[in-house]
Amino acid sequence: MENDYAVVVDHASVRFNIASERIDNLKEYFVKLVKRELMFKEFLALKDVNLRVRKGEAWGIIGVNGSGKSTLLKLICGILKPYKGTVSINGSIAPLIELGAGFDGDLTAKENIFLNGAVLGYDKKFMERQFQEIVDFAELWDFMDMPIKNYSSGMAARLGFSIATIVKPDILICDEVLAVGDYAFQQKCERRMAELRGNGTTLLYVSHSIESVKEICGHALWLDKGAARMAGDAEAVCDAYMEALQD
Repeated sequence: MENDYAVVVDHASVRFNIASERIDNLKEYFVKLVKRELMFKEFLALKDVNLRVRKGEAWGIIGVNGSGKSTLLKLICGILKPYKGTVSINGSIAPLIELGAGFDGDLTAKENIFLNGAVLGYDKKFMERQFQEIVDFAELWDFMDMPIKNYSSGMAARLGFSIATIVKPDILICDEVLAVGDYAFQQKCERRMAELRGNGTTLLYVSHSIESVKEICGHALWLDKGAARMAGDAEAVCDAYMEALQD
């Protein structure tokens, strides 16, 4: 992998096997599975996708629901493995791809800060030093002793974003998690992302807000039914995408 690239996705495909018949209960599923009576059909969630992201670039990933955006991010994070092709990463990743990921619903927000920090590789002493800044950014001072399961989706997104960006990651991945927050906090998060980018962080950003993608990202990849339809300048890709939606 060339040193000036943070992410290289080379002819990557992701395959899922889907049961070809409806199974009404778990017992019936396992009986058919053991008897080899369960048939599957192949579904390619990503089809021969290429993406080369230089260090410090910001890429928006756009497309309608089901186009493969989240699958691509999970592939880059290492959650999924490619069926074909390769993925190369150069640097540390701070992923925000699913609300509540890394959190234990039965633990308090305070306890989850240390748990989530450990998941990201930070020790307890480091998290103790950063604790106040995390809470201040998330604006959740009065809710630290509340179990995460009682948090709204917006509150969980605030906390997750605050923890993930407390230090400068090499690569920050955001998948729609900011869409659940209020407008003022979205603006606050965008300012922090701009600060991180100014310090060299690479950004991969999924959003249905095309204006947000244009504002934050210099480049964009348009996925359509798992395949890359267009990649390049964010303004041009986003305009082509919006024109296609109106056809």
